[in-house]
Amino acid sequence: MTHTYDITGMTCNGCLSKVHQLLSQVPGVTNVDINLEKGTGDITMSHHVDTAKLKDALSAYPKYTIDEQHLTQQPIVTPITADETETRSFVETYKPVLLIFAYVTGLSVLISLTYNGGWIMGMRVFMSGFFLIFSLFKMLNLSAFADSYAMYDIIAKKIRAWGYIYAFIELALGIAFAINFQPVLTNAITLVVMLVSIIGVLQSVLNKRAIQCACLGTVFNLPMSTITIIEDGLMIAMSAVMLLVM
Repeated sequence: MTHTYDITGMTCNGCLSKVHQLLSQVPGVTNVDINLEKGTGDITMSHHVDTAKLKDALSAYPKYTIDEQHLTQQPIVTPITADETETRSFVETYKPVLLIFAYVTGLSVLISLTYNGGWIMGMRVFMSGFFLIFSLFKMLNLSAFADSYAMYDIIAKKIRAWGYIYAFIELALGIAFAINFQPVLTNAITLVVMLVSIIGVLQSVLNKRAIQCACLGTVFNLPMSTITIIEDGLMIAMSAVMLLVM
C-alpha cells in the first residue's frame, strides 16, 4: 500500500535528502518518493505504519512536519526512473555535467599539446580537473551532499560520515593528479574508490530508483541515470589504463 502525505519545511534538495533518509529508516517503509515542489511524499509500506511513527522519525528536525493526505491502494512495483511529465531534453537536464566535461577535456588537450605530454598527461590532467571540480560542488554544502549520497552509496548508507570523507578524498585525488604525486598509489586509490562508488550507482539505476545524483553535490538537481555510470566508469577505466601503462 502507498500513503500520500503533506510534508512541510523542505526548502532545498538537501532538505529533501534528509527527510527521505529519515523516513526510509522507519520499519515497514519500502520506498519514499518526495515531490519538493508540491510538498508531498508517497510512502510505500510492506504493512501499515502509523503516521505517528513517521512523525517520530522527523522529531529531531522540528521544521519538518508530515501529515497524511489520502490513502491509495496499489501493488508494490519497481519505482520508475523519471516523472512522466518531464519535458526537459537530455542536454537541458545534464547541461552542467556536459559543460564540465567539455571544459576539462579541452583543457587536458591544450596542456598535453603545449607540453608534448602525450595522452598520458592528457588523462592525468583530465582526472585532476574532474576530481577538483566535482569536489568543489560537494564542498559547497557538505552536509546536504552527505544526506543525498547516503540515499544510494553502499558505504554512506551505513556510515553517514563517509559522505564527508568521500568529498575530501576527491579533493586529495585532484591535487595528487595535478602534481603527479606517487602515480601508482594515486591511480590505485582512484580505482578502488570509484569501483566502490559505482556499485551503489548501478544498483539505483538498474532498480530504476528516481533519486537525485550527488555527483555535483546538491547544487544541481541531476537525476541518477546511465550518465552517472559513465562518469564513474570513465574514471575507473582511466585509472586502470594508467596503472597498466606504469
